[in-house]
Amino acid sequence: MASMREFIKNVGTVLPEIPKPEKKPTLNERFVWTGIALIAYLVMATTPLYGFSGTQSNDQLAFLRVVFASTQGTLMELGIGPIVTAGLILQLLVGSEIIKLDMSDSADRAIFGSATKLLTFIVIVGESLAYIYGGALGVLGQTQALVVFVQLFVASVLVLLLDELIQKGWGIGSGVSLFILAGVTQTVLWYTFSPITFAISTTQSAYFGFIPATISAFFSNTLPSIVVREFKYPSLLTFSLTLVMILVLIYVEGIRVELPITSIKYRGFQGVYPIKLLYVSNIPVILVSALGANVTFFTRLLYNFYSSSPPWWLQYLAVFPTNSTTGATTSAYPIRGLAYFITAPQGLTDSTGTGTIQDPLHALIYLLYLVGMAVIFARLWVEIGGLNPRAVAKNLMGADVQVPGFRRTGLSIEQMLNRYIPTLTIIGGILIGLIAGVSDLFGVFGTGIGILLMVDIILQYYQMLLKEQVEEVSPALAGLIGAG
Repeated sequence: MASMREFIKNVGTVLPEIPKPEKKPTLNERFVWTGIALIAYLVMATTPLYGFSGTQSNDQLAFLRVVFASTQGTLMELGIGPIVTAGLILQLLVGSEIIKLDMSDSADRAIFGSATKLLTFIVIVGESLAYIYGGALGVLGQTQALVVFVQLFVASVLVLLLDELIQKGWGIGSGVSLFILAGVTQTVLWYTFSPITFAISTTQSAYFGFIPATISAFFSNTLPSIVVREFKYPSLLTFSLTLVMILVLIYVEGIRVELPITSIKYRGFQGVYPIKLLYVSNIPVILVSALGANVTFFTRLLYNFYSSSPPWWLQYLAVFPTNSTTGATTSAYPIRGLAYFITAPQGLTDSTGTGTIQDPLHALIYLLYLVGMAVIFARLWVEIGGLNPRAVAKNLMGADVQVPGFRRTGLSIEQMLNRYIPTLTIIGGILIGLIAGVSDLFGVFGTGIGILLMVDIILQYYQMLLKEQVEEVSPALAGLIGAG
């Protein structure tokens, strides 16, 4: 174990790294760096891969796009997938104590950070090869494959460094959250305003975006046609459900337990320490989505590998629709097996007969899976992310505040926090899973998980900006804002 720790420390010194700023940049400077990172991501998300021979019309990995902030056929083909996947693996290993690290110790946290970065590089290589040889990018020759691999590797390393740039204090928030927000917002705007048309018969066409379709239907006296449209085509129903889910999320995000606190350092100061109902925010849903997406992706690779005669055990993992001539899978979405039940139904109805109404058992199992795993990951994240009662009590002590009615000792404050944090962690995990799952079942714009992430990230940025203002008065008190 000691030799492995030493190896990771040594490797961490040679991997590319963004240095921390010598002094904290001003808020305007951080806005600039955040904007630069966002522009770099958007440029890569619209730059086609040189040598890519696939087709943009049939996205075989559509289920990965929202969570991984990726775009088919561009430098952002992998998106933040390697970062999220590597983080997921390390968190599971630490949470299950297969790897023993004390996340309250700065040295162990540094080891965890170096190990995550090293594993991210390994995942970048693995996913790049999997995408190329798994057929996600079409049929590539040997030279084409090498050129595409280099592009995917370099672009993914740049994404890793952009995320590190923001997290180390040059920007605001994290690159992962910023890129997810940009991707989901683009999708929602596309579903709402897209002027692209599609054929609904040999003689008729319709607008894809909800607003253009509504305007067109109004002038042609066919308004009832936009109430419900075929899956993947925005309708009045899905537009309304999207707005409802956004409002529900904003309301739930505002529910919190407020513990009164008083300052030892600033006499007369009284305030509250908020513990949100959604205590662990969107992290559990990101981790559950990443787990499900990776399971579906790699079972599809296996299915392609055994395309001529899939073994019996693979039938239990996943069954994909295949081309009767070539045997290759024709869709990213499984139609049977474990992967099918942990993949969200494609709206209320769809052409394959696997929509929520068409297969309610699938919808129920998916919802139970999402909620159950969200609770498990919420509990893990509280321990790994330094959000448990002991860590919070230590933060309160370090901020020179106390809770009226309790002795100013870490143990007494920890016991008081134990009344709320474990319960809110479970309730928050259940709620976050239900909101994301129900949204997916009804086919809201940007998927349920995408809407959840978008709203939560926007609120996080609001809290960060509020924290910046308070920090000008008291850095210690600013550290408490949003901690719950």
